[in-house]
Amino acid sequence: MNIYRKSRQLRYLAFPSLSFPGLSHGVFTRHGGVSDQPFHSLNIGYHVGDEPDNIVENRALIKQALGLKTMISAKQVHGDRVLVVTAQPDDDYEVDGYDALVTNCCTGLMVQQADCQAVMLFDPVQRVAGIVHSGWRGSVTDIIGKTVKTMFQAFGSRASDLCAAISPSLGPCCGEFVNFREELPASMHDYQVRDDYFDFWSISRDQLQTAGVGADRIEIAGNCTVCDEDFFSYRRDRQTGRFASVIGLVNGRFK
Repeated sequence: MNIYRKSRQLRYLAFPSLSFPGLSHGVFTRHGGVSDQPFHSLNIGYHVGDEPDNIVENRALIKQALGLKTMISAKQVHGDRVLVVTAQPDDDYEVDGYDALVTNCCTGLMVQQADCQAVMLFDPVQRVAGIVHSGWRGSVTDIIGKTVKTMFQAFGSRASDLCAAISPSLGPCCGEFVNFREELPASMHDYQVRDDYFDFWSISRDQLQTAGVGADRIEIAGNCTVCDEDFFSYRRDRQTGRFASVIGLVNGRFK
């Protein structure tokens, strides 16, 4: 079962399955930051209309809470490209055109969300961290499976060694896709829980298992971001901020 932790004014969700020495992680609520409405208050997205200085401060608060010196993020495009980080960063940076990040360096990896999933991955054998931004388009392209494969190719991570956690995100209660016949392949139609509503938590769980991750190593938060107002939700509010899921190594680079 996931638990909530606090660091000063910030509150974030942590997964027992990702409790390893030298690993820091969290899914942060929308609260405790400096942004004004409608981005109140821990918005970390530069692209939503918030003041850039607010976002810099909010991201700094997250790094402080997790004990991270640097944090890497992406301008996500709902694609399937995976960035492999092998050089220790001197400062934060954000890259264009990626939706997954993996590293064996001492840095945080951040995904920006407002209903899409963050899937956090950790290999305790090779000491490799990864994170995936997966909306429905990412599910269709199996970005989760591609990230698991990339971790093996880049660092020798075996899927059977990985631990995985699926963040708060769009739940089956609110996952309406009225155009699913055009948007989703037939193989996903079995995940329909009622007319036009789909369970993407189960889709991601099954994609992880297909990639080789053990069922007992997969944890699902089970919080729907549309229902739970502690999180930003585009479906609920349209004009809104982005919350952060972060995972990273904190006590040096591992080889």
